[in-house]
Amino acid sequence: MLPLSPSLSNPLCLRWRNRAVLVRKECGFVPKAVASSCAGAGAGAGPAFFNGFGRRDLVLLGLSSSLFVVAPSSGSLAEEELKMASVVDDINAYSYLYPVGLPSKNFMFKWVESRKPERYSSAAPLSPDARLRIVSERVDIIDNLIVSVSIGPPNFQILKSKEKSSWSAKNVADSVLSDKSALRVTSTQRLAESSVLDAHSSDINGEPYWYYEYLVRKSPTKTAQESNLYRHYVASTAERDGYLYTLNASTLGKQWTKMGPFLEKTVSSFRLLPPTENYVPPYKDPWRFW
Repeated sequence: MLPLSPSLSNPLCLRWRNRAVLVRKECGFVPKAVASSCAGAGAGAGPAFFNGFGRRDLVLLGLSSSLFVVAPSSGSLAEEELKMASVVDDINAYSYLYPVGLPSKNFMFKWVESRKPERYSSAAPLSPDARLRIVSERVDIIDNLIVSVSIGPPNFQILKSKEKSSWSAKNVADSVLSDKSALRVTSTQRLAESSVLDAHSSDINGEPYWYYEYLVRKSPTKTAQESNLYRHYVASTAERDGYLYTLNASTLGKQWTKMGPFLEKTVSSFRLLPPTENYVPPYKDPWRFW
């Protein structure tokens, strides 16, 4: 994975492994097999928010309403200019972009901020042991999209070492997914709910970011057809202060071809930011709920 430029106009190629599906040319995910061939395009680009747009600039522009225009390359399902809005969470010190519309097609996403940014101690847990918690979330119910940011400690039964430079992307993905379940089951059983399709890492400004793509199986219902029985996720994880910060973006499996390229742009834009005076580290008052 290489960082995006300010215009986000440097999409990279993703080769689907052992799957007879459409090869997408519009994404921010780079498997190891092709990373070297793409490295020259983004070397030294750095985080999207720091090349041309500083943190202060984004604040002055109005964080909740600032828009960015993305011009995808040819061959994408999103041929038109894509407008993206920025999110900057000062409490947890991260940022990302999310799609808001395709003006030329008169198409707008219908996002609702279902969880406003909050400190780790008061955030909603994703598992009974409350290790992994959602600190912010927005959903588009009409288009069946979810973008969320979660924070939790590493699972050292999987990662083994405390030295993050030795962590593989696959192990980081397994560490996060082992805590991602509302059921009272073991970490191994939680992992069985998910299938990691691709995982790789990228160094951005001297810090590792781990990127992965996975499916989560769902139970069948009367209304859900066989092709709808899983959600397709893309995610980016970074480490700070002994905790993993993860942005997840997902949609129904049957909608991936249409919505996947948009979600990949969101995941590619995820960055940890320099903490400000508003930053609350996860280890501070971990059981404070106010």
